[in-house]
Amino acid sequence: MHFFRKFAVQLIRLKNATVLLATLIFVAACTVVMYSLEPDNFGTIFNAFYFVLTTFATVGYGDFSPVTVIGKIVTILMYFIGIGLLGVVIGKIVDGFTVFKRRREEGKVAYMDKEHIVIIGWSKKAGIAMKEILENDEEMEIVVVDTLSETPVDPGEDRVHYIQGSVTNEETYVQANLDTAKAVIIFSDDTIQDLSLRDAKTLSIALTVERIAPNVHTTAEIMAKHHLANFAHVRVDDFLLSQDTISHMAVRSVMDQGISKVYTQLISQTDGADVFQVTPRPEWTTYREAFIQLLEQGATLIADEESMKLHHRLHDPLPQNARLFVLCDKATIVKIEGRAGE
Repeated sequence: MHFFRKFAVQLIRLKNATVLLATLIFVAACTVVMYSLEPDNFGTIFNAFYFVLTTFATVGYGDFSPVTVIGKIVTILMYFIGIGLLGVVIGKIVDGFTVFKRRREEGKVAYMDKEHIVIIGWSKKAGIAMKEILENDEEMEIVVVDTLSETPVDPGEDRVHYIQGSVTNEETYVQANLDTAKAVIIFSDDTIQDLSLRDAKTLSIALTVERIAPNVHTTAEIMAKHHLANFAHVRVDDFLLSQDTISHMAVRSVMDQGISKVYTQLISQTDGADVFQVTPRPEWTTYREAFIQLLEQGATLIADEESMKLHHRLHDPLPQNARLFVLCDKATIVKIEGRAGE
């Protein structure tokens, strides 16, 4: 027993590649030996191979068995050595899956797919944003980047991948495959009390993102409006002024009671109407034509890029590169744009 225990310990200590190679060589050798000893009994080399594997994994099925004394002796030796060797291989395979699962939960496994959304900085806001994305796009995958020791997301959520690392380190974003992402959302660090320091960290992250992936659409949360000037030289496509937005909504809800429910529906894709971008059509020569045709389909044209004063521009020519936004429900935008994936 001491010999077998020592033998098993030595097997476990071997590298995975060594154990796998040793197992393959042992199986091949046993197959050749058994067939050489009893060629008439097994008939083909494949039958000998089948007998060896079933003997390793169980004790055989009885459809093939050695008939000579030497064959039976080799089978006994093969059984004691082989079953231990195969057990170690299976154990290492299981252990490999366990290690992979643990490393994935710790954010140490690189993300390899493309067209995903990267969320930088975990917080309650990030969790809400992640849930909103997953609910509204069944194909979209999300990569969360943060410094937490373990994933803040349910490990069972297979469409969310976690990357652990410094949010200002380029290697972290290489692991997140940032340069092939569809979009990036940078959330302000709620653990920092000083608003200037929070926006300074956001600026540092934005600079890193721009250097790695200048063509990826980037949205950044800014705490103070007067800090926008600091981002003038950084390519950030959209800014979220969270504190200003909340303050304005609070005042409007007092001045126009019930309007907060309208805001809630507009910013949430899970309830009521929402704002969508539509592609201008060649036959729309003026904003009026676009407005009327969209209205007939159930959508209300509300803005061209940042301009929401279209009611003063209805007779103006409509540029073909205009970024038109409409207010409607999902079924309507699918009908207009053919967005089956929305």
